Amino acid sequence: MSMTMTQKILAEHAGLNEVKAGQLIEAELDVVMANDITGPMALPIFKQMAEKVFNKDKVVLVPDHFTPNKDIKSAENSKAIREFSLSQCLTYHMEQGKCGVEHAILPEKGIVAAGECIVGADSHTCTYGALGAFSTGVGTTDIATAMATGKLWFKVPSAIKFVLKGKLNPYVGGKDVILHIIGKIGVDGALYKSMEFTGDGVSELTMDDRFTICNMAIEAGAKNGIFPVDEKTREYLDSHTQKKYKEFSADDDAEYDEVIEIDLSDIVPTVAFPHLPGNAHTIDEINENEKIMIDQVVIGSCTNGRLSDLRKAAEIMKGKTVANHVRVMVVPATQKIFKECMKEGIADIFIDAGCAFNTPSCGPCMGGHMGVMAKGEKCVSTTNRNFVGRMGDTESLIYLASPEVAAASAICGYIADPRKVAE
Repeated sequence: MSMTMTQKILAEHAGLNEVKAGQLIEAELDVVMANDITGPMALPIFKQMAEKVFNKDKVVLVPDHFTPNKDIKSAENSKAIREFSLSQCLTYHMEQGKCGVEHAILPEKGIVAAGECIVGADSHTCTYGALGAFSTGVGTTDIATAMATGKLWFKVPSAIKFVLKGKLNPYVGGKDVILHIIGKIGVDGALYKSMEFTGDGVSELTMDDRFTICNMAIEAGAKNGIFPVDEKTREYLDSHTQKKYKEFSADDDAEYDEVIEIDLSDIVPTVAFPHLPGNAHTIDEINENEKIMIDQVVIGSCTNGRLSDLRKAAEIMKGKTVANHVRVMVVPATQKIFKECMKEGIADIFIDAGCAFNTPSCGPCMGGHMGVMAKGEKCVSTTNRNFVGRMGDTESLIYLASPEVAAASAICGYIADPRKVAE
């Protein structure tokens, strides 16, 4: 029987020769991850099931959502996973100042790799599909079960094949690609399906582009997003992990619910208007005569807080000043990225432009801290969700965009075309 890439990975981890869409399986897990919101909720359930995690090398708890701790409750949550991690002697012990945002730190430290079956108690765990892994988010009870047993049941997803072709235009990257795709298929266009990216256009995408695209697969309702392993993937893995990894590829005659062609050369800078990631508009569609004035810009997160993202934003901001009525938060995704920004002078560019340059955190993305908005305020953000009340008051507005659009908008004070600002 022919299988997609995701189906092959699940079949191997279930110890089966083949699986098909809709089939219920129990699969062995390679990595189990939770954070300072989901981890503490899972611990009481875990303790009813086991005394020790199934494998101390494969369970990772990352404090990132409400860190640096913003209040007593967040401090208690961080304390809970810190003490559990130490008591369980977890190999990868994470702590503020020594790690970063979960979906950036796990690839950076080589904890995740191609061919693996990975679950995390966070919906954007699908990020690791960029490495050729099956990776998906699960709930609190499931993560407790996973930590205790190293196994979980899955319904094997069907798939949509996205055939990428053409070349990216200047000032267009992974964020624009995935916003374009979600705008095309809708926020439920891939509901409980695997988004499998293939085609000659894949080689046009950097690894950071691929991380961004897979990170937001969940915003189309997908179970996971996944890229084939190519030379760029191997180069990344070989420089980040000591793990032996396995490459999987879809069969030529694998069955897909749909095959969608995406010409990368057709994509221009794209912005998702409130209140859905699928409410996509190209920068060309935004009427300059009716400028969308903004109050805040956030550059960072697990979606766009990597070094290449910050380099792109800094290139546009260099020598310029943030508009007087706008506040800007730049949040590198890991400590390593933070240090590199200082080494390369990127931090200086942001600070000289009038930005707040912050420690790694998920805080602004989900309205936790460091970027909460007041009633009526508008924000251009490189994060992944723009739901009602996501970053503060229910009457605040979030526009999702790339680092380039975010930087250009910060300078102009309204949603701006990075191609024009960079001229």
